[in-house]
Amino acid sequence: MELIYRTTITNVGRCAEQFLTQNMFVIFNENVPQELIDYCYIHNENNLLNDIKVDDILIIDGWQYKITAVGSVVNQNLRNLGHITFKFSGETEAAIPGTLFLEKKEIVPLKNGTTIEIIRA
Repeated sequence: MELIYRTTITNVGRCAEQFLTQNMFVIFNENVPQELIDYCYIHNENNLLNDIKVDDILIIDGWQYKITAVGSVVNQNLRNLGHITFKFSGETEAAIPGTLFLEKKEIVPLKNGTTIEIIRA
């Protein structure tokens, strides 16, 4: 098993949970622009060790989700800004460049201290 990415949530924007009703959430590192801070899960680490690919596995506090599509700028945005959107829709075509698409499955609640990892089997 190869670790691709790992971070920990350090702050939850006051409106961040609203996106969960649309089967998605947004992360940004601590350099998040002020106008976006309320809508993001903020993290302080940004350890992208390899490019994310289809069939990699997202793990949120031990819950696993298969990656079904990777937007064209996901790896670049994650590496440079610590910012992407996670969408749990099962789509296999990445129509939104900054979005990581995952299998359609209930999203485990995120909170301060939540660990997000991406692994390759």
